[in-house]
Amino acid sequence: MAWHEKLTRIWKLRDLRWSLLYVLGMLVLFRIVAHIPIPGIDAGALSQFFKSNQILGLLNIFSGGSIERFSVAALGVGPYITSSIIFQLLAMVIPSLEELSKEGEYGQQKINQYTRWLTVPLALLQAYGLLTLLRRSSPLILPTITALQMITILVTMTAGTVFLMWLGELISEKKVGNGISLLIFAGIVSDLPRAVQQTVLAFDQTQFVNLIAFVAIALVTVIGVVLITEAQRNVPVSYARRVRGMRMYGGVDTHLPLRVNMAGVIPIIFAISIILFPPLIAQFFVGARTAFIAQFAQFVIQLFQGQLFYGISYFVLVVGFTYFYTAVIFHPERIAENLQKQGGFIPGIRPGKPTAEYLSYTLNRILLIGALFLGIIAVLPLAVQQLTRLQTLVVGGTSLLIVVSVVIETVKQIDSQLTMREYEGL
Repeated sequence: MAWHEKLTRIWKLRDLRWSLLYVLGMLVLFRIVAHIPIPGIDAGALSQFFKSNQILGLLNIFSGGSIERFSVAALGVGPYITSSIIFQLLAMVIPSLEELSKEGEYGQQKINQYTRWLTVPLALLQAYGLLTLLRRSSPLILPTITALQMITILVTMTAGTVFLMWLGELISEKKVGNGISLLIFAGIVSDLPRAVQQTVLAFDQTQFVNLIAFVAIALVTVIGVVLITEAQRNVPVSYARRVRGMRMYGGVDTHLPLRVNMAGVIPIIFAISIILFPPLIAQFFVGARTAFIAQFAQFVIQLFQGQLFYGISYFVLVVGFTYFYTAVIFHPERIAENLQKQGGFIPGIRPGKPTAEYLSYTLNRILLIGALFLGIIAVLPLAVQQLTRLQTLVVGGTSLLIVVSVVIETVKQIDSQLTMREYEGL
């Protein structure tokens, strides 16, 4: 089906059309909230501080520039994402949570409820840490602030995160995309016109070749992201025939898909959290009275400001967390056990432990490609800056990965909605 025919069908289906318009309205509301500033902040000093600190610029990926503007939604959905990751990890070590995650829709609803509860204290802590960092780094950003003003700002920022979390859940209920992912997508895309405008205003004829190189890198990156996101290794699986009464069941040949990028963007989020931690902590000790502590804190900040050390550390962390998170979500032993219970087997591989070992071996081989790809995507902005010398327009590899992944996921959900309505017609 051609794309224009698909758009025509979507527009003719009343409920699907209104769902898409509803989601669009929620995204517009999100962007309005993202431009409501918190009073008492010197916007000029804040913008100058972010330009001089490239590490904090990573946080803008998930806030759509809200942190730089210090709006009501300055924290974005970062605390909610952190809370979700924490419960995914806790489900591995706490048996009760692991059992709850296996109880279908009821268990998922309970875990989602716990995730919302944890989001509130995490948002408060992150807001307090961000305010303290800004006050210590540049006194001009928050010239004078009382205890009451501090509490008001903390509550406002936390309420902004809870509001975005609620918007994300409202969007997800429409079954045309993941709400949290779409909010991040909207934040990334909304900042693109400003970057293009800055590039056009600062354009120099001597940079024409660099601009062409930038466009070429962007196109290659988008193609690579699509290919890796959709790439998978199909492991053949056969089901033995079984006779029950007078009927015969089974005898089906199918496959088990192993995705190359099974972890998605979670490893990059993990790596960002880790790589932000040392310089953020060091910021608090720059003004320490002990000379050694102050010098060591300044050394840590300068070390992470260095392009080479920052790029290598970021790359290594992303690759390592790709293997770690895949081990968290993919259990070869459990899959082998389920296949054996259902009468399935991989041709040429014995059921049970040999099947689990074969799945682990196959996954580790294809996972290397996915891990290296995520690592390259993560450090791509640094490489593009060095190659093209364009400071106003940078190929955000992480941003492109999120944008392409969200678009693919949304298109698949819309296709499934169209397919479901075809069956309803029958």
